[in-house]
Amino acid sequence: MRCDLTWKRQSSEPTCSTSMAETESLHVAEPPALGEAPKSGAWPADRHGLLKHSREFLDFFWDIAKPQQETRLEATEKLLEYLRARPEGSSELKYALKRLITGLGAGRETARPCYSLALAQLLQSFEDIPLCSILQQIQEKYDLQKVKKGMVRPALFGNLFGVLALFQSGRLVKDSEALMQSVKLLQVLGQHYSHLQEQPQKALVDILSQVPEATLQEVLPKVLKPDLNSVLGSPEHLELFLLAQQKVPKKLEKLMGPVNLFSDESIPRLVTVLKMAATSVKKERKLPAVALDLLRLALQEDSFPRFWKEVVEQGLLKKQFWPASYLCFRLLGAALPLLSKEQLQLVMQGNLIRHYGEHMVTAKLPSQFKFAPEMNEYVGAFLKGCQDDPERQLALVVGFTSVTNQGLPVVPTFWRVMQFLSPPALKGYVAWLRDMFLQPNLDSLVDFSTINQKKAQDALFHGPERAVFRLRKWIIFRLVSIVDNLHAEKEEALIEEVARFCFFHSFFETKKPTSQIPETEQHFSQPLDSRTREVVGGAFFSLLQTLSTQFRQAPGQTQDGQPWTYHLVRFADLLLNHSRNAVPLVAFTTQQRQAWDRTLKTLKELEAQSSEAKATAFQHLLLLVAIHLFKSPTESCDLLGDIQTCIKKSLGEKPRRTRSKATNPQEPPWVEVLVEILLALLAQPSHLMRQVARSVFAHICSHLTPRALQLILDVLNPEESQDEEDSVVVTDASEQQWLGDAEDQSSDDGEDNGHKDSESEEESSGEESDEEDRDGDVDQGFREQLMAVLQAGKALGGADGEEDDDDDGELGDEAMMALDKNLASLFAEQKLRVQARRDEKNKLQKEKALRRDFQIRVLDLIEVLVTKQPENPLVLELLEPLLHIIRRSMRTSSTKQEQDLLHKTARVFTHHLCRSRHYCRDVGDRVDTLYAQLERLVQQAGRQADSSVSLYYFNASLYLLRVLKGNAVGSSTRKAQKKEKGGTDTGTQPQGPEAASCLDLSLVTPVYSSALSSFLTKRNSPLTAPMFLSLFSRHPMLCKNLLPIVVEHVASPTRPRHQAQACLLLQKTLPTRELRLCFKDPEWERLLDQILAKVTEALRTLGEAETKSGHQKELSSLELLNILFRNIRHEKLTTDLTAVLGVLQSQQPRLQQGLQQGAHSAGSSRLYDLYWQAMKFLGVQRPKSEKDAKEAPKATPSPISMKRKKKGFLPETKKRKKRKSEGATQEEEAKPAAAGGDQPPSTGKRKRKIKSKAPAQSQVHGMPASKSPTPDPPATSPGSPAKTPKLQKKNRKLSPGSRATPVSPESPKEPAAKKRQKNLPQKGVSGKSPQSALPRRKARLSLASRSPSLLQSGAKKKGQLRKAKKL
Repeated sequence: MRCDLTWKRQSSEPTCSTSMAETESLHVAEPPALGEAPKSGAWPADRHGLLKHSREFLDFFWDIAKPQQETRLEATEKLLEYLRARPEGSSELKYALKRLITGLGAGRETARPCYSLALAQLLQSFEDIPLCSILQQIQEKYDLQKVKKGMVRPALFGNLFGVLALFQSGRLVKDSEALMQSVKLLQVLGQHYSHLQEQPQKALVDILSQVPEATLQEVLPKVLKPDLNSVLGSPEHLELFLLAQQKVPKKLEKLMGPVNLFSDESIPRLVTVLKMAATSVKKERKLPAVALDLLRLALQEDSFPRFWKEVVEQGLLKKQFWPASYLCFRLLGAALPLLSKEQLQLVMQGNLIRHYGEHMVTAKLPSQFKFAPEMNEYVGAFLKGCQDDPERQLALVVGFTSVTNQGLPVVPTFWRVMQFLSPPALKGYVAWLRDMFLQPNLDSLVDFSTINQKKAQDALFHGPERAVFRLRKWIIFRLVSIVDNLHAEKEEALIEEVARFCFFHSFFETKKPTSQIPETEQHFSQPLDSRTREVVGGAFFSLLQTLSTQFRQAPGQTQDGQPWTYHLVRFADLLLNHSRNAVPLVAFTTQQRQAWDRTLKTLKELEAQSSEAKATAFQHLLLLVAIHLFKSPTESCDLLGDIQTCIKKSLGEKPRRTRSKATNPQEPPWVEVLVEILLALLAQPSHLMRQVARSVFAHICSHLTPRALQLILDVLNPEESQDEEDSVVVTDASEQQWLGDAEDQSSDDGEDNGHKDSESEEESSGEESDEEDRDGDVDQGFREQLMAVLQAGKALGGADGEEDDDDDGELGDEAMMALDKNLASLFAEQKLRVQARRDEKNKLQKEKALRRDFQIRVLDLIEVLVTKQPENPLVLELLEPLLHIIRRSMRTSSTKQEQDLLHKTARVFTHHLCRSRHYCRDVGDRVDTLYAQLERLVQQAGRQADSSVSLYYFNASLYLLRVLKGNAVGSSTRKAQKKEKGGTDTGTQPQGPEAASCLDLSLVTPVYSSALSSFLTKRNSPLTAPMFLSLFSRHPMLCKNLLPIVVEHVASPTRPRHQAQACLLLQKTLPTRELRLCFKDPEWERLLDQILAKVTEALRTLGEAETKSGHQKELSSLELLNILFRNIRHEKLTTDLTAVLGVLQSQQPRLQQGLQQGAHSAGSSRLYDLYWQAMKFLGVQRPKSEKDAKEAPKATPSPISMKRKKKGFLPETKKRKKRKSEGATQEEEAKPAAAGGDQPPSTGKRKRKIKSKAPAQSQVHGMPASKSPTPDPPATSPGSPAKTPKLQKKNRKLSPGSRATPVSPESPKEPAAKKRQKNLPQKGVSGKSPQSALPRRKARLSLASRSPSLLQSGAKKKGQLRKAKKL
């Protein structure tokens, strides 16, 4: 065991030393491992061969054994390319062969096939390598006689995979000597069944199946024993026998004599062998080759019926053994292309196909294996392969359809393999389905019942009538699915046949057969009941839906250009005219027949105008309602009359006719009537009705009136109308009465079942909560009744409560029985009352769900209106109703219907209305109404409790602003506006294109000013900054009027959060180009000065924030200050920044202290960065951090410390040069510093390093050196590094050299701006200060130049040179 583990470890460790150890017997000198010296003291002769490529070459073998297939293949290809590039007979080839042979017996199971495949490809690429030598090396490497006991298993696999590699190379069958040796080796390996099982025998069969017949005749006596018992002993021996029977039958007969495998004695042993084969491929889930070979032999010897019945059905299926069952299923699928029509009928009527049907019915759980997908692949391949044999195709599909479970076929109604049927086979299959529907023949079916069905079977319930109903229901839906699966290029005769069949048997019955109507000649063996006719009617409307939407080239039309519904209406008219032969199930009255005749007349008129899209839409609507006349004559008759009247008025109306004008003042306009009809159609759960309603409304929405639009809005907001109960009744009636969408009846039934299940689950899950509510809110009347019953039965005892326990509650038997009876009746009544309340609650919930579904469908009309007619003024009336739906659904979006309604309403409002490119361009006299609506929307946006709802209201106001801005002002309106604006300021009036629009800023500005003030003062305002940013970006002139409010709140005594919001608005608004164009230069400069003053005032408390909002306010203020600086610099404005500089400098110690203390660590560093960004604009450079300042003195230590530190580590020459340079440096330090800058500058890298350090050393407290006070240790800034006396002396020397007046110790607070006035650049300095001469001498910092002025003086260079000499 230990040796085996050692083998596995050595074969799996990716080290080069293991590879070298495995190749000790190689006759080529190989390089040692990296880092090791050769034993002989010299390198091998092949110094530039294997040594040069060892790393790349050896990596191939590690990649070959990796589990990733792509990596293995890529490594094999690279190895072959590498070996091809080497000369013939190179050492690398020998090493590769040795290494691959070694890998055949690797300890890892996944590595062996990899090495075997690589060896096979290598032998295939290099055909000059003899196979016998390779086989000899394999046998020597894995000699079973010499191998240790723990290494037997790897040796066995090494031999097996070696033979497989020779076979996979394709050269073994051509080399007879190597073939014979391989066969002998496989026979030896076959004796070790405990390790290799049947793998050697399978490999032998695979090899012999590829050899020529002559070679097989030579090898056969050596591998096959002339004994039938041996042949039937294992699947491998039987497969070898079948191989010889197929290729060399004469040699086999000479060897074994005549053999009959299908005799009575051999069949039981065949069954045993096949079961063994089924067990061996259980994991692979494939068909054993021996089973298919047996099937071919049976077909060849004309013994197929005996083989199928006795071996398959009576042998393998005798006892339920699922591996054997799956073998039979796979054998059936593989045998389909080999069988004739009679043989197909035989296998499709036996026990095997019945067993397959039981498997399909019972295998429903997700964890169970399902064979149906695999069988579908077999059937699809068969149907594809025999397109020229429709009889076999028909026999197969009829056979699978005949497998039924109590009358219901086990295959689904929509079977994908039906698309491979040829047209003749499909036509025959439809005819078979039709005949089976008319005359069900249950005896011809392969019917079965499961074990559970047999246990619970009831003779009354599971009778033949139920089986016939289930079969007919399945057949009618299979016919519909066949039409659904057809393509446009198929013939229309089949589609028309199915449609007429469904229509006739849904609404008509035969009175007297006639040849003119083939449907009347169809007789029923069992009459159709009402339930079956309902199913057929539902399937018919589903077929209408399919015909209307399936064909993309010509949707719902035939070759003559007419829709399918038109042909069906003509067929219905034919049936009505032949009343002697066919009668409708519901007889038409005289009025209904007149409506039908008028409909046909109107259809002819519409056909004459078929070029118009409106006429086509009306034609579809009229045809659909006309077909529904057979299902619900009363309701459809009234609708047909109204639709015809509306069609005549709409088509006869002049194009420029006034919409509100009607012929009869008392009669409503036709468009309102048609809208009511469309709403009634939308109340039905029919997808086809929904599509037709959308199509018709798209053509009439241009004629829409306010009253017609109000009809739609009343459905969406029923609480605002008086007809809420009517709408509920219409929606509820749609579920129970006419126009139910029978097209989806099957799915609707499933959905209804699902709803029932979900309702029962909800009731069961909510039972406890209902009981708790019931117990918590018990009716007081019930409590009093209960107390009265208990007192009457003396169950509460005496009133004084002083009786003993024995006396308390002692009642007789009769009294107890009476009390129990009274209590039972009381609680039964209470239970009925609770159940009644629960039923009422469920009813209300169902009505609410129905109402929401209806509203979702009605939203289709709104979507069509805003999409097709976005410039219609009626669109403006949709804003508030849609917003009301959104607000209501936001509050009660608990159910799925509410969420769907909310999402669809929000999508229509946002994407189709507010973001539409087109909008109303002619508001007419509605300008005042729009202003009032805009004010109302803005006010409601500020009153909402949720910001998401407020956003919708605010966007609606922006949409109205867009409409007002895009509409031109009429002459009368313009005069009225001039009179109103006579005394207003002209500066606030719009200029340019806005001057000619309806947008009056004087009316709009107060509305948004109030909203903006509320946003910047109210604590919990639903308004947000992005809302106003969107307003400012779209309307810059309005933004100009609102900016003073924002500026006022930058430093107002309000909450810090509001100040931060004001700064944020200014940050995003000031850089916009559109806003800049609204200001003149003086106005813009004045605005910037005001903002700068407010920001300066807000920055006086910089660094004092203790809350998150206060810290955010400081960040926003500094960001706004930087924006102002950029704007001033870009505009090249002259602004007095002395106050800002003073405020910022005064707050620097506080900021540094907060940064060191770590308050708001992330935000504090950001605040510090923004602070120095602003100081940089003011000409003050940021000092280096404390860490860098502390490291600076360490870079220039004293000569003594440097000498001690580096003593003994440098050569003597280095030490002398260092002493010399140190002595020179000390002499230069002893000399007095010169006032001028006449010293020659240093050169080289040291100069660049000094320059980089100079600015930081020339500044103290974050200001220029000339501005720093007298260096006093207690007065240093907390942020500046602690200075040594040497650095303090250096700062004293730099100060007088900068031509600035030194500051006396007595007046350290004197302003330093006077001292560096001469050094400031004059460009951009303002000279218009109205103060005296002393303030005029103050420094004017300009942002025209980014570099500080002090760094451009000569004193900076002198300080740098002195420092360089000291270094």
